[in-house]
Amino acid sequence: MSNKEMLDGIDREILFHLRRDGRLTNVELAKRVGLTPPPCLRRVKRLEEAGIIAGYRARIDPAAAGRGFEVVVAVEIGVNDLQTVEEFESTVASYEEVVEFRRLFGRPDYFVSVAVEDHAAYESFLTARLMALPAVTRVDSHLTMKIIKNDG
Repeated sequence: MSNKEMLDGIDREILFHLRRDGRLTNVELAKRVGLTPPPCLRRVKRLEEAGIIAGYRARIDPAAAGRGFEVVVAVEIGVNDLQTVEEFESTVASYEEVVEFRRLFGRPDYFVSVAVEDHAAYESFLTARLMALPAVTRVDSHLTMKIIKNDG
């Protein structure tokens, strides 16, 4: 049985409320989904153990944290050997400025979401770090005008 098949309506309701506010107390969550606290807690624990709830985290306002300049970078690499690809991915994933990093099918090879303080910080990141990697053959920067939806 897959994780998706395990979910019933109450599980989906629990996930809905936790996505909106991961800090809900078990008592408040139980009230919202129409359960008493003990069975609600058992369901949450089951969802955690099954890996459906992968963790909890704080959502940080990038501008308030000095990282309000967001850029999505399309990156193409010019090598396909496994060691070089793994080194490239490990290096880029380690950069603090990188908030999301995806390998894609087709072109471009990667999307890298970068959050920095301002234009100058992005230029420095791009030229000194990303474009300095030997595997990189092309980068296209796409500045974020407005975030419409971000469920994290």
